[in-house]
Order: sequence, then structure tokens, then C-alpha cells
Amino acid sequence: MMKKKSIPASKPFLILFLCQMISALDVPLDSKLLEELSQPPTITHQSPKDYIVDPRENIVIQCEAKGKPPPSFSWTRNGTHFDIDKDAQVTMKPNSGTLVINIMNGGKAEAYEGVYQCTARNERGAAISNNIVIRPSRSPLWTKEKLEPHQVREGDSLVLHCRPPVGLPPPIIFWMDNAFQRLPQSERVSQGLNGDLYFSNVQPEDTREDYICYARFNHTQTIQQKQPISVKVFSLDSLNDTIAANLSDTDIYGAKPVTERQPVLLTPTGSTSTKVELRGNVLLLECIAAGLPTPVIRWIKEGGELPANRTFFENFKKTLKIIDVSEADSGNYKCIARNTLGSVHHVISVTVKAAPYWITAPRNLVLSPGEDGTLICRANGNPKPSISWLANGVPIAIAPEDPSRKVDGDTIIFSHVQERSSAVYQCNASNEYGYLLANAFVNVLAEPPRILTPANKLYQVIADSPALLDCAYFGSPKPEIEWFKGVKGSILRGNEYVFHDNGTLEIPVAQKDSTGTYTCVARNELGKIQNEVHLEIKDPTMIIKQPEYKVVQRYGQVSFECIIKHDSTLLPTVIWLKDNDELPDDERFLVGKDNLTIMNVTDKDDGTYTCIVNTTLDSVSASAVLTVVAAPPTPAIIYARPNPPFDLELTGQLERSIELSWIPGDENNSPITHFVIEYEDGLHEPGVWHYQTEVPGTQTTVQLKLSPYVNYSFRVVAVNKIGRSQPSEPSEQYLTKSASPDENPANVQGIGSEPDNLVITWESLKGFQSNGPGLQYKVSWRQKDVDDEWTSVIVANVSKYIVSGTPTFVPYEIKVQALNDLGYAPEPSEVIGHSGEDLPMVAPGNVQVHVINSTLAKVHWDPVPLKTVRGHLQGYKVYYWKVQSLSRRSRRHVEKKILTFRGNKTFGMLPGLEPYSSYKLNVRVVNGKGEGPASPDKVFKTPEGVPSSPSYLKITNPTLDSLTLEWGSPTHPNGVLTSYILKFQPINNTHELGPLVEIRIPANESSLILKNLNYSTRYKFYFNAQTSVGSGSQITEEAVTIMDEAGILHPAVVAGKAMASRQVDIATQGWFIGLMCAVALLILILLIVCFIRRNKGGKYPVKEKEDAHADPEIQPMKEDDGTFGEYRSLESDAEDHKPLKKGSRTPSDRTVKKEDSDDSLVDYGEGVNGQFNEDGSFIGQYSGKKEKEPAEGNESSEAPSPVNAMNSFV
Repeated sequence: MMKKKSIPASKPFLILFLCQMISALDVPLDSKLLEELSQPPTITHQSPKDYIVDPRENIVIQCEAKGKPPPSFSWTRNGTHFDIDKDAQVTMKPNSGTLVINIMNGGKAEAYEGVYQCTARNERGAAISNNIVIRPSRSPLWTKEKLEPHQVREGDSLVLHCRPPVGLPPPIIFWMDNAFQRLPQSERVSQGLNGDLYFSNVQPEDTREDYICYARFNHTQTIQQKQPISVKVFSLDSLNDTIAANLSDTDIYGAKPVTERQPVLLTPTGSTSTKVELRGNVLLLECIAAGLPTPVIRWIKEGGELPANRTFFENFKKTLKIIDVSEADSGNYKCIARNTLGSVHHVISVTVKAAPYWITAPRNLVLSPGEDGTLICRANGNPKPSISWLANGVPIAIAPEDPSRKVDGDTIIFSHVQERSSAVYQCNASNEYGYLLANAFVNVLAEPPRILTPANKLYQVIADSPALLDCAYFGSPKPEIEWFKGVKGSILRGNEYVFHDNGTLEIPVAQKDSTGTYTCVARNELGKIQNEVHLEIKDPTMIIKQPEYKVVQRYGQVSFECIIKHDSTLLPTVIWLKDNDELPDDERFLVGKDNLTIMNVTDKDDGTYTCIVNTTLDSVSASAVLTVVAAPPTPAIIYARPNPPFDLELTGQLERSIELSWIPGDENNSPITHFVIEYEDGLHEPGVWHYQTEVPGTQTTVQLKLSPYVNYSFRVVAVNKIGRSQPSEPSEQYLTKSASPDENPANVQGIGSEPDNLVITWESLKGFQSNGPGLQYKVSWRQKDVDDEWTSVIVANVSKYIVSGTPTFVPYEIKVQALNDLGYAPEPSEVIGHSGEDLPMVAPGNVQVHVINSTLAKVHWDPVPLKTVRGHLQGYKVYYWKVQSLSRRSRRHVEKKILTFRGNKTFGMLPGLEPYSSYKLNVRVVNGKGEGPASPDKVFKTPEGVPSSPSYLKITNPTLDSLTLEWGSPTHPNGVLTSYILKFQPINNTHELGPLVEIRIPANESSLILKNLNYSTRYKFYFNAQTSVGSGSQITEEAVTIMDEAGILHPAVVAGKAMASRQVDIATQGWFIGLMCAVALLILILLIVCFIRRNKGGKYPVKEKEDAHADPEIQPMKEDDGTFGEYRSLESDAEDHKPLKKGSRTPSDRTVKKEDSDDSLVDYGEGVNGQFNEDGSFIGQYSGKKEKEPAEGNESSEAPSPVNAMNSFV
């Protein structure tokens, strides 16, 4: 391999030498000139490098070239001369190098396979084509094979192999049935890149006998067909029916059903594979998986992102497609196949290589005798391509010697060339993946001057506009150009002319006296030639009476004037527009010579009307607005914008000031508030008007400040409350004298774009700021505190200069001074800039991590030395990522997080960490160029924290006295779980909470049966997990035990359940609570009334009542005072509540049944059974039972009904 030669530091002039040589002679694209000049051959068209031909048609190998004289052609085949005259089947087209091989008349394409190369040669050199590889296409038949039917159980995977014949080019594969219909494909069934048909799981509908693989060979337009493949899918039922006769019942029932399966990759196999692709190609990666349910494929790139805008997913995301790949796309790509049972993955290691590609292809070089030049050939690739040179198709090492030629790696340097140095050079860049071949000629010409501009060409220009007179030329050596005016005029020089490198003469401000004949003279050492052109200056076209703003009543008539003045030799055309569009096609619009009239005006005529005047040299326009209004009942004062000022006059002309005066136009019933003065610079920005100043409406003169080297015109605009007037006619022009610049460029900066340069930028001066012709800039710089002397360079009117070869990131003093042909601007101020930054050299050291708590850590580091930053220190970046959870011991995809700390900070906080996890971090210093190297990874661990709440809590299987609790472990345990804490308490019907019970449960449990609970009782549960740090957040649930059904008749059980339902649901309803309150209030009032009436009748002797009536159930209700009867009647009003009391649980030995006695005293109790003394007297019969009696017997644990609760309240 050839070593690159470095340029010694002691020879900086070589860089300037190369730059000068690159700027070789330019040949104008003039067809007549190109036909006359000698030129080495150039290949213009050739067949592709890899040329696959149809064996049934003639082979055409193209090779076209141009040159002067026309080139001759020859061919090589497989590296040796190909004599086409000896092969009757081969002919060459006339005036061309294209070969035609006659296959259709007996020739065989296979006989002409090989590598062909064309050479085009004339007296100035030889150009060669690429190596063209000719191969006939092939479409072989399928090999005969016996295909066995596939018998597959439902749910299993299946691969139907295609294995097409090897063709050239490879065929396109597709699957169809006997009816030539494409087989449907989906996430479950799809075709792989190799043509095989993959079933992730087969279904009964996949049974068919016509799975046919087709191979289409596009080059020969043929399709080959494989033998049909039969697939039979057996379901579980059909399998049992088939084998029932040979298997026992146990065997049949033991046959496995269609079971779900975790994903398994069908292709590619294994856990890893490799793939090599070339730069610029399409990268195709494939993963197809089996499984039930059908797996879903997902793609990721390890350690990076899939490239945006170039990534596509095909074949139901089984194929990853990346177009236009580059070396940056190398890496590990992971496909993940997942279904509900699990996942599987495969990693494909992709390496992107590159065939050679051009960085700088060699370009044709046209030189004059004695000149210097270079050919540069630079290419890149992976691996790096080797560069070799040929001269006229021969390796340069064995080519004829040329003393003006020197080969330096990828560059050929020419010095003091002569005509015999003309040749065609070939650059070949090749590596193992391909090659590039480029032809570039060196054409040494000795030609006398030629002027390509037609003789006596006439140029017409509007006065005060720039005039450009062409003098296109060619000669070798490059001629010198001079201009003369008149037959015996002297050579043109001075500030009023600009001479362009292409020979054009520019008159920036052409005046009437610029009219005349101009002569262009071109001369070099081989001769001299001249050409005359003519310049005519025309008067500008002006609108001397512009259309004015109009307000017209509906159905009225309006007219706009447009009176013009123009050069008598120019023919103007006038066009009217409405709202920048053509006038409506309406006979109401009448266009006259100097006006536009609109008859019978309507509302839709409202808008802006523009008069445009065009000549062959210029164009002017003026606009006016038409407002259509309804006819007012009485005449009103019309307020309008003022008319434009007129009669502008310039007086008191000085170098830097002038006085402008004018006469105001009509105010149109609205006083003028102020005048706006605008100016036009006809020298630098003709046709563009700029704001100059404004004066009050009472003032009609103003003293204006002027700048040097400006061709001024002024105009005035009047303004009132309605709006602005049209501008006045421009004043006469006034050209100020040139002067040196008054100011220097602003915003001077020095910022390096590369580590070894300094880019100095500034804001260029505006045209009128230049103060004269020939604006340039003097750029000066020196290294701060190192250099005593300034380095300066004068550059053209640009805004940037690049200083190369500077040290990395050092301060420079910079200044930029403006100058023109008359002198320099004042001394500029200095600014401080820096040469280019480079990436930091070292990583921060002594990185320490202090873990504050389970979610927060503090990181410390030592600052890097400032000299190693090599740029503006912007701060430090901390990269940190979770390695694994210490509780689950499972790794996951690493997601790096970045925190940036600005400035020279040496510590920072890392928030949002996950408890009980292992982390890694590193620290990098950042400057304006980027990040420096990373510090060694620091490992730290976060302590345990409190866990999150359990993922769920379910309460199932309620019984009389037990409930089953099931729960899920916390989503984030944040440590090692030590136990679960369960707390629960009963809730009564008024939502009051009972005593709280706490149970500690081992951490490895996931369910618990709570026993010995009260039946038909609602419980509230509080559940949370614990680590050694403490308890996590809790989750709550409520549940109810069921009703006791023992010892109660079936109807009572039903009633009891219904009542329990009401206790749980109805008692909490607002309407029910309100109803019960109303009933309780009514009962209270009735009891008070009864009590008052009973006291009026005196005490009823209980003993007498017992003697007279031993049985209290048959007590008559006819006492004289009526007290007992009144009491009984009162209690009978509450019979509406009796059905509720039938649902209450009462001991069987104390129950007084309603069917035994309708007047049972139980009906008057307070929710408990009535009791008797030993002598049989009823206790508390007349006391209203104010004191609660102790309950006896087996009382119910059922929650009291809302009715009983109200009775207790009364």
C-alpha cells in the first residue's frame, strides 16, 4: 500500500501553489469554439459494469466518446485484444465504439461471456471504459422431486420449502394456488426472504392440496412452477375419532388438546447471527417465529435508535428494512418475538462495508503552455480503497515519461506543461467490494485570442440604470482585456467603470452621454483581436398623471387616469388590473388611451385598480382604490387621502447635505399631519425606496443628510387621518462624491469551526455605507499575549475569512477594517476570539457517590485541568443507568439517563432512583465541540425503601363465618418483603367502625382464609406490604359474610335474605332515612297525646286487672276511662311495621306468633320480647317501656333494621 506523503511545515507555499494550479483555464461552452479546439477523448456513454443480457436477443455493448479529432475505438476481451474483424457475428456501429453481437442469426450468448473494455483514442490521448462483465441470463427448470404430503396437528408450526432453481439474476418468488390466486398472508402465515412459506401455527382452514411456489425470471419473462404441496391439518376431535379404536378411554382423554406455546424462532436459528451489507444498499433483516397465540415481532437496535426516515417494516413487521445504509448503521439488531406466554429474541450483528465512492473525482484540466495544474483523485470505502493511476490506459509506472508530471499518491502535479503533455489519465480506486474508474484529460492548448460576443451588438439601457457590455473571449494563454470608447478613444479607467473577469464592462449609472461605440481588445502572446459594440441610452418611462383614490355612489360612473411619458423610440403598452388580476370581461369597463372608465358601478367593482406601462426595457405601475358607497340621502363632505405633493426642488447642494422643498397637494377635507421623505439609491439599489425622515404637515422644506457615493432621488408622501397619499414624482438625481468609509464592519467575531482554524466573521457594510467603489476589508489577527506583530490580509467584499493552521483553542486579537479605492476607514476596535475547539482530552477523576436515601444520591468529582478542556467549559454530564434490581435479580434493557451540570460544578444530585437497585454512572466534561472521555464506571447501590401497594386484593368465597383473601405482590417491592399487614374491622348499618384487628402474614403467602367472623356482617380490610424499612401504601376492600340459614323455615330464610339486602342497600338511601324520621316524629306526637289522656283518667289498678283477667291476651278494651283502649288503638297504627318484625330472629321459647293472637303485646314492644313477673303480671305495661330491658335467650346477631332503630329512638 502506498504511503501518504505529508507536506513539510517548512514549505507552506506548496498549499498556495496547489490552489493556483487548480484554477486552470476555463473553456466557454460555445459550440463553435468547442468544434474548433483540439480535445482528448472523453467517454460519454457505456454499458453497466455488470451487464446481464437476454440470450435470445442481440448483445449490444455500448461505448460512445467525443474528442477533436474524433476518436477511434478498440476493445479487449478478458484482458486481450478483441479483433472484431475476425468474428462475423460482431460489428461496430459507424462513428461509434458500440459493439453489436448477432445472436438472433445463429450466435450463442454463452460464447460471448467475458469481461470487455473499450478504448477511445486520438492524437491527444486515450480514454477507457469500465470493465463490462457480460453474462447471459438463465432461467433453469425446477428439478423433479417427490413431495410427501404434510400432516400437521392443529396449532403446530410448519415450513413449506420452495428451493427455487438458481437463476441469473435470482428469481422473484411467490406462492399461489391452482386458480393462480395469491395465497393470503398474515401475521400467522407469511413468506420469508428465502421464498419459504412459514406458518407460526396451523389452523384447520390451512388444509389444502395446492400450495404452489412460483419463480419468476424477469430478464427472460418466464415463470417456473414447483409441484403442488399438500397440507392436512388434524384437529383434536378428528385425532380422537381416528385412534379411538386402538386406545383406551384414558388414552383418548389424555390426548393433549391444542395447547398454547411460547414463541420459538423458525428463522434465523440460534441466538445470534451476522450480516454484512454494503454502503448505499438496502439492509433486510428477518425474524419469523412459531407459537400460539401468534407471536408479534418487535425490532430494536442495541445501544442506539433505528434511523428515522430510512426504516421500514415489512411482512407484518417480520422484516426490518433500512434503505441507503451507511457505516453508522453497523451494530447489533435484536428481534423480539412475544405472545402471552413469553418471548424469545435473536441478535443479528450487522457490519456495513463500502465499495469505493468518490470524495473528489479527477476533473478535466485545460492548461496553457508553461502553466501548472493538478489532478486529484480521492475516494473512500471500507476497507480503504487503493488508488492507482493510468496514462492513456497504461499503468503510469510503465507509461512514457513526462518531465512535467509528478505522481504523489492520489494527486498528479503538473509543472510547466507543454503541448506534448496532453493525455488522458485514469484513476482506479478499488477494494474487495468493487472499483471506481474515472477518466480526466490534461489538454495543453496554445490558442490566439478569440472574441465570442457577436460584432456590432447593440445594447439599449434606460438612463440612470447599469449598463453591461459583454466581451466573451477565449485564448491560451489567457488574454488580457481592454476597453475603449469611440474610434480613437483612450483606454477606459476610473471609478465610473467596473471591469469583470469574464470581460464584461459595467457602467453602474449610465447617462445620456454614455451613448456611443465601445471597443473590446483581447491580446495574448499569440495574437490580438478586437470587437465593437454599441450602447444607446433611453429615457425612462414615467406615469405623469397617476390614477387617484375614488369614492363613487352605487350605479354611478368613475374614471381613472394614467397619463404616461416615454422615450420616443420605445413603444409602450398599457395594461389595467383589478386586485392584481385581469379586468372582468364586462362591457361596463372601457379602456381608453389614457384612462379606464367604469359605467354603472356596482358593489363588486370595489377594489384596487392598477395601471401598468411596459416597454422592452422598463416597466412602471401606479394603483388607486375604488370605494363604492350607497347614495346618501343628503350630500356629505367627502374625506379622502391627500393628493401627492408636487414640484420637488433640490437646492443648496453640498457633499454631505442638500435642501429639499415641495408644494403640498389638496388635503381633501382632512388636514395633512406630516410628510414622509423617501430616497432611492440609483447606484446600488435602483427601484428600491427607503425611509429618510418625516416633518410636520406645516413644513414644506427639509435639510437632508447625505452619504458619499450615492445617486440620490427623493420623493414625498403626504399623510392625513384618512391615510397616505400617493408618492410624489421623484426629484432630480444628485450623485454625491466618493470618500473613504466612515465606519467599519460590525459584529466582528472569531470562532473556530475546526481544531486548527480560526473563522473570522463580520457584518458587511451596506451599499451606501461603502462611500465609494472598490469596497474591501483588511482582516488582521495575532495570538493574544504571544505575537507582537499583526498578520493581515485584504479580502474582497465578503463577510468571512478562515485562518488555517492555528493551535487548538487559543485566544486571538482580531480587527476588521473597511477600505475602498479612496482610502481606509478609521482604525477599528479589537475583539477577542478563539481558534477552534477540540474534544476534551481527559475524564473527571475521583468520582465518588454518596447515597442519601433510596431514591437520591449525590455524586462528586474532581474538575479537569482547564488546559485539557480545549474549549469553552460548558459543564459536566453525568450518565447513569440502572443495572439491575437487587430484589428480582433480573436485567432489563439499559436506559441511560443524562444530567447536565452547567459551569465548573463538581457535584450534583441524582434524583428519581429506584430503591434497592444497582446503578452505574460515569462523568464527562463538555465543551462547545462535544463531550470528553468518560470516567470509569462507578457502581453504587440504593438501599431498601418501602414497597408500593399490593398489586391487587380480591375477597372471594364468602361463608357464614369466613372470607378468603387473595392478593398480588407489590409491583415495586423496593426491597426484600418481610411480611404483609392485614387490618380489618366490622362496619354497622350507620357506617360506624368496630374494633380493628391486625394480622401479620409471611411474605411468601398470597392468600388467607379468615375464620370466626360474624355472619351477615360487612367488614373493611386494610392491606399493605412491609420491608425492613417500613410499611408501604395500603389497599382497601370491603366484603360481607353470608346469612345463617340453619333452624329457619325456607320462607323465613328468603325473607331474612331480602331483609339483609334492604339493610345493606335501602337503609343508606336518603329518601328512606327521611321517611323514617317523619314516621318517628308522628309516633312521638301520638305517644305524648296518649300519655296526657291516660294521666287524666288516673291509675289503672293492675292487681284488679290481673284478678279479673288472668290472660292478658284476651283483655277487653271497654274500660270506663278508655285509657287502655286508647293506648291499644295507638299501637295498632304501627301495624304497617309488623311484616318487618317477622323477619327478626326471636328465640323459639319466647316467640309470640301473630297467628295465635292478633292482639299480642309483642306488637307493642321496642324490638325485644315482652316479659312477665312470677305472678304473671306484665311488667311496664303502662310505663311506655322507657328503660331498656336485658335481653334473654338466643338473641340474633343480625344488625337491627332501620324500623327497629326508629322505635328505639321513640
